[in-house]
Amino acid sequence: MNPQAPIGIFDSGFGGLTVARAVLDQLPYEDVLYLGDTARAPYGEKPLAEVREYALECLDHLVEQDVKLLVIACNSASSAVLRDARERYPVPVVEVILPAARRAVAATGTGRVGVICTEATATSLSYDDAFAAAPQVELHTAACPRFVEFVEAGITGGPELLACAEEYLKPLQVADIDTLILGCTHYPLLTGVISYVIGDVTLVSSAEECAKEAYAVLTRLGLVHETPRRSSTRFLTTGSPDQFARLGQRLMPGMINIVEQFS
Repeated sequence: MNPQAPIGIFDSGFGGLTVARAVLDQLPYEDVLYLGDTARAPYGEKPLAEVREYALECLDHLVEQDVKLLVIACNSASSAVLRDARERYPVPVVEVILPAARRAVAATGTGRVGVICTEATATSLSYDDAFAAAPQVELHTAACPRFVEFVEAGITGGPELLACAEEYLKPLQVADIDTLILGCTHYPLLTGVISYVIGDVTLVSSAEECAKEAYAVLTRLGLVHETPRRSSTRFLTTGSPDQFARLGQRLMPGMINIVEQFS
């Protein structure tokens, strides 16, 4: 693998920008190639077989661009294709589920852990599998499908979102969790309302933990740019480049310049 090659980041839409930001914060000299499948988003309401088909098509393209690491910045896609991806591609693959689960195990004091995610991730039981080696953890899962809609509409506050959050998070409050995994990379953009509703609970960002894992993997393989350099970022979308740029700039100011069409 070429240390000069970019990191490939894939997401169903805009949520993976939280991963891209976290990766760039921890690996500021790395080039990044981001592909968002916005034309077919959201993945969270689709059958896993369909998610698998779309995700592998996008991941194939990133590998064809000679990336040195694949980051699956989507919990739904990670649930659908992780095992296939690690067998299919000649580059290391990092995802968002296992790193977040490991962090939650370390953070919880009571063993009562919650995860909020899409319907696809909840149905896949991926987080249940991730905690299988931690019998001390009592996992409580809540699907929050409308959260993605709010983020991709650029809405991160207001009474409608607050009411939705109160409905989704009530079962987790009743379960008296002390740690909550934001099991969708869109959800860190809603940290304000989630924290307000859930109260004194440790939040674990799957985006942040995924970025830490990317750093660890590249360091272990000796593929990190160690000397200061000007890095580059490229953004591809299957949807409208103009829409991606507008919303991306609103959600992640200063991060996105040019967005290219991928089809």
